Amino acid sequence: MSKISKTQKAENESVDSNSKIEAIKNLIFGENIQQYNTEFDELKADLLKKKQELQSFIDDTRDELSKSIDSLSTDLNIRITDLENKLEDRLDTIEDEKTSRDMLGEALIELGKKIKA
Repeated sequence: MSKISKTQKAENESVDSNSKIEAIKNLIFGENIQQYNTEFDELKADLLKKKQELQSFIDDTRDELSKSIDSLSTDLNIRITDLENKLEDRLDTIEDEKTSRDMLGEALIELGKKIKA
């Protein structure tokens, strides 16, 4: 029985403290409490609306960034492929124009002899 009475006593004290708080609020704020509550509710609703607008803006921005990144990635891949193709073409051209080391060595020796003479 003592546990039950302690619980009831705690609940009664809680109710008493809540009613005391309400009485203090009424003394401090008086008739304006309803106006304050209305203003607080309006502020809460406005904050919630702003939060939803910001979240929507964030989601839209995230979508736009994702699309931009995908577009940039595609463009970059195309440019890299073009550069690889140009490099391969240039290497093929260089290999066709390339002279052998022996021919280059002979040409440099002859050039050296002409410069010396």
